[in-house]
Amino acid sequence: MTTKQSMPSKQSTSQLSNPVTVVGLGPMGLALAEALLRRGHPLTVWNRTPEKAESLVAQGARRAATVAEAVSASPLTVMCLKDYDTLYEVFDPAGGVPAGHTLVNLSSGTPNEARTAVSWADEHGLGYLDGAIMVPPPLVGHPDSVFLYSGSQDVFDEHRATLATMGDPRHLGPDPGLAVLYNTALLEMMYTTMNGWLHATALVGSANVPAVEFTELAAGWFMPTVLSPASFIEQAPDLDQAHYPGDLGTMEMNRNALDHIVRTSREQGVHPDQPWQLKEIVDQAITEGHGSDNYLALFEIFKKATQTQTQTQTR
Repeated sequence: MTTKQSMPSKQSTSQLSNPVTVVGLGPMGLALAEALLRRGHPLTVWNRTPEKAESLVAQGARRAATVAEAVSASPLTVMCLKDYDTLYEVFDPAGGVPAGHTLVNLSSGTPNEARTAVSWADEHGLGYLDGAIMVPPPLVGHPDSVFLYSGSQDVFDEHRATLATMGDPRHLGPDPGLAVLYNTALLEMMYTTMNGWLHATALVGSANVPAVEFTELAAGWFMPTVLSPASFIEQAPDLDQAHYPGDLGTMEMNRNALDHIVRTSREQGVHPDQPWQLKEIVDQAITEGHGSDNYLALFEIFKKATQTQTQTQTR
């Protein structure tokens, strides 16, 4: 039996053929532009180094002479620049960027910088959405590749189909700082996990154990039994409820383990600062009364800025 293939709706066809502009053609910007071209969007591009657009022009993109011309060419401009300062360096001298267009900013920065950018866009009469790309360039354009967005729900809804060309668009809420905040938090998870593996591998490597041999054992132990995604999901409600029962292990026990890691690192001639800093945080938790709680009680310490941090931020 054959089935009749449904035709795309008029709205979806229109969305997928919408003109789009990409400003910033580093490795990620190039990947974004190529994904948009593959899906049939008329594409205009601009980069401070014009030569970076040559491969895109060969594929059918139009290279604008100025950033104002680039923004004028499309209802939606996707910006992939180094940071928010670069955004202003690129756009403010242009002066004539027309109102009534929408900017989606996929640059790196902080939540406050994202909120400031919304005010800047409002002053220029531009729609604005802040975002973060959670995949490397080769995965841009895949339907499961996560892109985070925050800010105006109306702007997101208007351009959602176009944004889906680049990956799976997730809107986090009206606060424009949420996308970059999520991005920062997820990157922190990545770096701390990576640093843990690197330090552990160096520690065992001090006894001439090859990294491949150690990692094969570590990966089989670490992910399924210690820090699997399911374990995070299971324990997250305890963080929201400040519930840290120590019946299966206390903070005191974990301090003892960290002390062993610090002393072993020093004995083996391996950099000890990473485990030492972890032990310092655990010491603070115990001082503040969490000695009989489990390790998750560190969440209460992480939620508070130390006096030193507060002084540094106000300088």
